[in-house]
Amino acid sequence: MTFIDAAILFVAGLLSGIVNAVAGGGTFLTFGAMSVLGIPPISANATSSITQFPGYITSTLAYWNDIRAIWRSALLLCIVSAIGALGGALLLLALDNPSFRVMVPWLLIAATALFAAGPWLKPKPKPGQPAAVGIVPGALMQFATAIYGGFFGAGMGVMMLATLGLTQSGDYHRLNALKNMFSIVIAAVAILIFVSGGVVSWPQAIVMIPAVAVGGYVGVWIAKRVPQNAVRGFVIAVGLFLAAYYFLKA
Repeated sequence: MTFIDAAILFVAGLLSGIVNAVAGGGTFLTFGAMSVLGIPPISANATSSITQFPGYITSTLAYWNDIRAIWRSALLLCIVSAIGALGGALLLLALDNPSFRVMVPWLLIAATALFAAGPWLKPKPKPGQPAAVGIVPGALMQFATAIYGGFFGAGMGVMMLATLGLTQSGDYHRLNALKNMFSIVIAAVAILIFVSGGVVSWPQAIVMIPAVAVGGYVGVWIAKRVPQNAVRGFVIAVGLFLAAYYFLKA
């Protein structure tokens, strides 16, 4: 890894943290930077999961009061999330890079469309209703979302928030708290599988992790000054660019 490569990865990580703080979708930037620099897609995907993990933790801590009130009732979906993430991560490792590369542009298009539809997929407020988790439809949808999260992950937060809104009760903040908690479980399981499978590009991860952390802090300041729609447009453009890039490389 050259100094220029490290600089590109640091900037991508910084922007990823900022984008996540403002509108979400930072995975597109970390995955994209590694892809353009020639990191094999499976390693780029696995490494990107690691770089985003600290952000899941800090986002969950921001909802700590909500989580303390609901974590016991959410344990079933945590277990479902872990099993689904295990299946998705193992499925990824069962593929070789050429096979996964063929799938990547379609996954990117789907994730970009999901991200673009995010504002319309947000659950409607249900004030005054306590969060209720663990019902069968919710478990099945969460299992499917966790498989996707363990396998690829881009757009997972939008997808999970939408499915939780369909199957659980509670206001938006409680649903978001659940989403953040389940994201930690999914990412942690996937990371353990990726590390044991030896597909993580550690030099790139070491460069990007602190950059993502700094970006997340800076993003709070930027979120108050930059329109969210502008950031969302940027992320959608990056997603489409990456899809076109992989289509041309296929």
